Amino acid sequence: MDRLLHVTTGVSILLLAMVLTSLRRAHIRVEYSVTWLLASVAMLVLSLWRGLLDAVRNLLGLPDSPLALFLLGAAVLLLLAFRSSVVISHLRDNNIALAQRVAILEHRLRDLEEHEG
Repeated sequence: MDRLLHVTTGVSILLLAMVLTSLRRAHIRVEYSVTWLLASVAMLVLSLWRGLLDAVRNLLGLPDSPLALFLLGAAVLLLLAFRSSVVISHLRDNNIALAQRVAILEHRLRDLEEHEG
């Protein structure tokens, strides 16, 4: 079980480094990086602080601490995926509205050019 917690610690540190590097290189926006940073720090804290992990395990009624850790990790990933879906849907709607506005402006411009010419 300790080996699994060590692997989780390593993965958490790797995720933290990847998010910070992506943030520094402007590959990810700050508002999205905060969620990933919080998730990686939470996983790191839970994988290092065995007492807290055991308390969470008891609260959830699970038989094994690493199971609690991975259950929480999976829940966080589901929430992040849902949040990403909401953002993507919003961006798609904005793109459609923008394309419609451009089409209207192009139509008006053509009408103005026809009336002038």
